[in-house]
Amino acid sequence: MSTRFISALKVMAFLSVFAIGALGLCFIALADEKATELGWKMHTINDQSPYEACGAADFNGDGKIDVFCGDSWYEAPNWRRHKVRDVPASSPNPHYYEDFSDSPLDVNGDGRADIVTCNYFGKRVGWVENPGGDATKPWIEHEIDTPGNMESGELVDINGDGKLDFLPNPGNVVVWYELTQQKPTVVWKKHDLGSEGAGHGIGVGDINADGKLDIVTPKGWYEQPKADASAKWVFHQEFELGAAGIFIHGRDIDGDRLTDIVWGMGHGFGLQWLKQSTSADGKRIWTKHNIDDTFSQVHTLLFANLDGTGEPELITGKRVYAHEIEPGATDSSVVFYYQFDRKQEKWIKHTIFNGDPVVNAPKDAKDRWALKDFPKGTAGTGLQMSSVDIDGDGDLDLVCPGKSGLYLFENLGR
Repeated sequence: MSTRFISALKVMAFLSVFAIGALGLCFIALADEKATELGWKMHTINDQSPYEACGAADFNGDGKIDVFCGDSWYEAPNWRRHKVRDVPASSPNPHYYEDFSDSPLDVNGDGRADIVTCNYFGKRVGWVENPGGDATKPWIEHEIDTPGNMESGELVDINGDGKLDFLPNPGNVVVWYELTQQKPTVVWKKHDLGSEGAGHGIGVGDINADGKLDIVTPKGWYEQPKADASAKWVFHQEFELGAAGIFIHGRDIDGDRLTDIVWGMGHGFGLQWLKQSTSADGKRIWTKHNIDDTFSQVHTLLFANLDGTGEPELITGKRVYAHEIEPGATDSSVVFYYQFDRKQEKWIKHTIFNGDPVVNAPKDAKDRWALKDFPKGTAGTGLQMSSVDIDGDGDLDLVCPGKSGLYLFENLGR
C-alpha cells in the first residue's frame, strides 16, 4: 500500500473530529477578511458531473492522488476519466443519484483503495471493489447493510483501535460499521445504537473528555462505553440542532479544553457552533453562537490545516440544490473557509469560490436542474468534500463535488 494512500486515509479520518450542544443566544461577528487570505486556483475535473460525493486516493498505484466521484475515477494529474460502474438516478426523484458517499479504504486488504458508499433511496451501505489492472475494468459493489435512507457517511476511527469505521446518517437509526475482517472474506460488524437520537445529521467528538469519541446527533450525543464499544451507548438529550448537515464536528474551538460543536443547517440558512461550558454544580452548559447566516444549504463541512500553521480551518459552502425549492436554493453557490481568532473571539471568513445565482429558474422543482440552471463552472460543496495534498507541494487542496460539477481548488498559499 502506498504511503500517499495511507496519508490520504488519515487525512479523511482525522479531519472529522466533532461535538454538540443546546440553545442560548450570542453573536460572534465575522472579522474582516483580508490580510491572511490564501490563494486558490480552480481546476475543472468534470463540469458535467452531477454526483455529490467524492474521495481522493491513489487508485491505480502510480503514486499520484486520484479522485473518485459517482460512476468514475479521475486519473491524476490530467484527470482522465475512467467510468467503472453505473450509478442510477434515484427513484422517484431523478435529480439525485444513488451515490451519497465515496470514502476511500482498502476494504479487502489487497493494497488497493476501494470505496465505501451509501445511498438514500436504496437505503444501502456498501463497498465498491477496486479490481486493479485495467483502469476501465468494472468496480463491483458489495452490500453491507440496508439501515435506512442515508444522505451521506464518513470514515472515522470511532472505537480508537487505529482502524477506520464507517458512520452513515440514516435518519431513522444511529448505526456504525466496524471492518473486523479483510481476508479471506470481508466482514463488517454492525453497531446499532437505536433510534432515540436519530435525525438529519451525524458526527463525532469527545464530548465528556474521557479520551473516547462519542457520536453526535441533532438531538444530543451518545456516550461511548468506557470498556467495550459494543456495550450500550447512553444517550444524552442535551440540545436540538435542527436539520443539521453531515458531519457535525466536535472540536475545542475556543481553547478552553472543552469540546464544542460546529454544524450547518442543511436545508436553511445558518452555520453555527455550540460552546460547551460547565455550571457551578458541574453540569454541561451549551450556548449557541452564529458563525455565518449569509448562505443556505450547508450540508458538509470539514476541518483542515490549509495554511499549515495554528489550528485547522473550517471549510464549508453551499450544497447546490440540496432541495430545488427551499430558502436560498437559487442564490450564488459559495465555498468558504473560516478561522477562529481565540483572542478576539471572532470567526474570520475567507472566500475560495463565489459564483453567480440562477437567473429565471423554473418555478416547478421538477423542472430545475443544476447543470442547466446554474452558470457553467459553478462549484459547491455537495455532500462530501476531500482535503488532501493532491499535487504534492506540501499544502492541502480541496476537491468539491456537486450537482453542478466536480472541481479541484489548488491551494497556492499566501
